[in-house]
This record gives sequence, structure tokens and C-alpha cells, in this order.
Amino acid sequence: MTYHEQQDLQPFHLYFVYKRTSTNTDDYQGTFHAHQGVEILIVHEGKGTLIIDQNSYEIKPGMICIFQPYQLHHIQIEINEAVPFVRSIVHYEPSIFKAYFEKWPILQSFFNHIHSGNSASPRWYEQQDLQSLIALLKDLDKTLPTLHKNDFMEEVSLFLITFLRTLKPLWDTQQKPASMEQLLRKPHQAERIMEWLQLHYKEPLRLDQMSKDLHLSPHHLSHLFKECTGSSISDYLTVKRMQEAVHLLTSSKYTVAHIAEEVGITNCSHFCKLFKTHFGTTPNQFRKQWHLHH
Repeated sequence: MTYHEQQDLQPFHLYFVYKRTSTNTDDYQGTFHAHQGVEILIVHEGKGTLIIDQNSYEIKPGMICIFQPYQLHHIQIEINEAVPFVRSIVHYEPSIFKAYFEKWPILQSFFNHIHSGNSASPRWYEQQDLQSLIALLKDLDKTLPTLHKNDFMEEVSLFLITFLRTLKPLWDTQQKPASMEQLLRKPHQAERIMEWLQLHYKEPLRLDQMSKDLHLSPHHLSHLFKECTGSSISDYLTVKRMQEAVHLLTSSKYTVAHIAEEVGITNCSHFCKLFKTHFGTTPNQFRKQWHLHH
């Protein structure tokens, strides 16, 4: 399992796709992952399950998701030619665009909240009022191929300001406890497994202890988790540890060896090899690149 295919901490401005369509599992294979920057996902067609912060939600048309930087999430799609997965994505690096919002305090507050605040829910559904957002996405999709590189920043910054200004009223309406839909109950045992891993990820993985604590056989634990999430328990645990390592590398002055122990990997050499497999760089290089661009 890869943590994120493009996780290199190089500065990027905006990654954008409009109505990307997948009709089979070869086109779209979801894994637990996290990434630099903020990702806003709009689902036009499709059904499945979103797993984020040890909770699961139903994916359906009209869904809007906002993933904060390095927020671990997984999208499992029930996909076929009759029911394709069609989505648009706006993925941007907040530090690049921060200055553009300074003249509009209310919008700036919303911009800051999206990438660093606590939300009632990472997703919501809005069936009625997406046309204005979709029109902005469609216009940008037509404009980008014709842009000269010198005009790129001006165009995408104006797009992002307009896009978030249009998004904010929908957010304000939907981010209320009364409007939150209940969690799906089908993966509830997988959620319990993730909650257990959240508490014990610093320890060596012991399926026998997990099995005892959750009152499920080791075989059933593994099968259930794989069925509900598409990932093995060990793969999920590795990604979770890499996520925590990124947090410590970018927010503390701990040595790499100390960070390895903090995330449950006692062999520093093994930790460095795992980290390089997932990120394509060593922990020290990752830290240097992050500080260089932030």
C-alpha cells in the first residue's frame, strides 16, 4: 500500500480535475492515504463508503468532502459501467494562496478554518445548490489549457477565491449538528478495529490481544477489516504510523530515532526504509524539504 503516490512535499499550486470518470476497479483503486494541502471532492455520480477519522459515511451523488492536510482517509467505491464514479477535485496548498485572502476577513476565516479548524463533519450532502459550483469548475476546465504560464497564478487564485466564496454559504448551512446524517452501520466493527489501532498503534501489532479486546477471532478480524476497507490491518497500521511520523517530523525537533519509537517502530533503520518506500525520501530529507517550503 502506498501512503500517497505524489507525496513529495514539493510546492504545488492547484491540482484540478473536472468530472473525472471511472467505470471499473482498474480505473480506481482506493487505499488509505493522506496528502499535502487541502482536497475538496465533489461526487457527481457513484456510491460507496468514505472512511475518515475512524468513522464511515455513505458516498452518494451531491456529496462534498473536504480533506485537511495529512488527514488519513479511504474511499471504497462500488463501481461498474452502469454506476460509474464521477467526481471533481480541487486540491490546493493553503500556504501558496494565503495572502490572496487577506483583504476579505470573513472569507479568510473560512479559508483558514478549512485547512486547520475542527468541523462537525468532513463531508455533507447538497443536492439543490451545486450548479453554481459546477459552473465554476466547468469554466476553469475550459480556461486552464489556454492559459499562459505567466497568467496561471492570477487565474487560479481568482478561481479559488470565487469557489470558496460560493462554497461558504453551503458549508454554513450544512455544518450544523441537526443536519448531520447518521453513520453507516455496516462497517461498525471495522470502526472499532480502527479505534483500537488508534489507541495501540505505538505498540507491536498483536492480533491475539486485539481479538481478545474486541471479542472477535483473529481470522474474522482480518477478514472483516479487509472486506470493509479494502486494506489489511497491517497495511493500515503502517500508514497510520507514517501519518504520525509526518506530524512529528514537521511539528517537533525530535530525532528520527525518537520519532520511530514514538510511532511504534523500534528499529530506526527499518523505520527509515518504510518511510522512504512510502514517500520516496528519507525522514531527514522530508523534514528539510518541509521547512524549506513552509
